[in-house]
Amino acid sequence: MTEHKESGKAYGRLHRRMLEGKAAVFALVTTVVISIGAIVELVPMFTAGSLSWERASWVTPYSPLEVAGRDLYIREGCYLCHSQMIRPMRSEILRYGEWTRAAEYQYDRPFLLGSRRLGPDLQRVGGKYPDAWHYEHMRDPRATSPGSVMPPYPWLLERKIDPSDVAKSVRALQKLGTPYAGEITAETVEASLRGQGQEIVARLAQAGIEAEWDDEIVAMIAYLQRLGVDGKRHLAERAGATSGDEDGAAQAAGGGS
Repeated sequence: MTEHKESGKAYGRLHRRMLEGKAAVFALVTTVVISIGAIVELVPMFTAGSLSWERASWVTPYSPLEVAGRDLYIREGCYLCHSQMIRPMRSEILRYGEWTRAAEYQYDRPFLLGSRRLGPDLQRVGGKYPDAWHYEHMRDPRATSPGSVMPPYPWLLERKIDPSDVAKSVRALQKLGTPYAGEITAETVEASLRGQGQEIVARLAQAGIEAEWDDEIVAMIAYLQRLGVDGKRHLAERAGATSGDEDGAAQAAGGGS
């Protein structure tokens, strides 16, 4: 025990002699350590070939309105309290649905996996609630989820999206490899925004809620209603196909007996 204490004191004295009071040396050591960590994290991402990424034909790109909603989701910091990654653990699958496949993120730039869950995971929230629920939840979270600690976002009901800004985001995603067909212009993007936005507005009207297609809340709803939809559809189809194969095999076995 005495030797251990003496060793600790010696290390402490060495630490103080080398770093304390020497800002330049401390800054240099810190930079080297951070650089090593950055290299370990970044080099594999840039050296891995595109064929090494998990891709799937059943995942489709976000529509312009969903891109606009995703930009708002990032702007408001929603990813700081909500994750978008269901781990293959029984407790998570029972609460949130099937665990997330890597291919489901192939058009997410940047990824919004999140690191905390002050609120529930949103990976498969698409289609879970009607549009009116999301509208009221963003207006006043306590109106739909009593006891929620989520802050309200009433400005989403008042502000408008700018089609030219959305067009820039879509063009950037296209340059990064998202397979949007044709030339992306403000006019084509606005037409897409208006078309999908009016569908949401019509559904909100059925619940007695007035909105316009270019309201930020409409874009946010479009994005939230999209989350996990491709994955849920694919997994359901695959489960159906597997069930059909099993039934066919059972019938064949029964017929031959």
